[in-house]
Amino acid sequence: MDSMQVYRGMDIGTAKPTGAEQDRVRHHLIDLVDPATEWTVAEHQHRALEVLDRADRPLLLVGGTGLYVRAVVDRLELPGRHPDVAAELEAEPDTAALHARLIELDPTAAARMEPDNRRRVLRALEVTIGSGRRFSSYGPGLDTHPDRPGLEFVGLAPPRSVVDERIARRYETQLAEGFVDEVRQLLPVLGRTAGQALGYRELAAHVRGETSLDAAVDEAVRRTRRFARRQERWFRRDPRWRWLGYDESPAEVANTLDAIVAGLARSPA
Repeated sequence: MDSMQVYRGMDIGTAKPTGAEQDRVRHHLIDLVDPATEWTVAEHQHRALEVLDRADRPLLLVGGTGLYVRAVVDRLELPGRHPDVAAELEAEPDTAALHARLIELDPTAAARMEPDNRRRVLRALEVTIGSGRRFSSYGPGLDTHPDRPGLEFVGLAPPRSVVDERIARRYETQLAEGFVDEVRQLLPVLGRTAGQALGYRELAAHVRGETSLDAAVDEAVRRTRRFARRQERWFRRDPRWRWLGYDESPAEVANTLDAIVAGLARSPA
């Protein structure tokens, strides 16, 4: 359930499972398309449901792209595309102005997204204008949380201080592993969606000579920490989630997860 691990070549910056890890455990929806491709929630939903519908054993849906998770587990009705409208909206460079327009046309959708999240604002406007139907009206709505027999929602929520420290440490590790070189190699083929990925956007600016490496990393850390807070708020709104105690040891958490999976395996669903 990671919106960026689908891209081939984006390995270090997305913390993609290594080849050895994938040899040990089967992974799905990794390395599907080139970074120039605009990957959508609809495509992700389609591919994920294909895997789930043919599965003969419990599967783990892992990752933090909240809308992708909801689209798959709740089989959300997703709106179509309107390329002409999208192209016209793209010509407006002022994201704040676009968000203000969305507030007028669909205040519910506007309230659900950060005003500077250009991709989401553009998509909501594209659908609202192109279809003549508010973006927020599609499906049962994200505020509806239907029972899903046979599914368990499990999360970990470390304190924010721990998350902040781990984010900074992870960037240090990724830089040591060659993250800058990865971005340099991918820069000519990074599309609109892939180019906005956490860390990639900031390091791309450094590679283009627009900022120093230290400034790029500082901005990436800040942006990732903001994302982590939004991510937690997103999942906390869903009452179906079971939050495992952070004070438990990794072994205890693993044992709990094993028990949950074993229970699903025995379930008629």
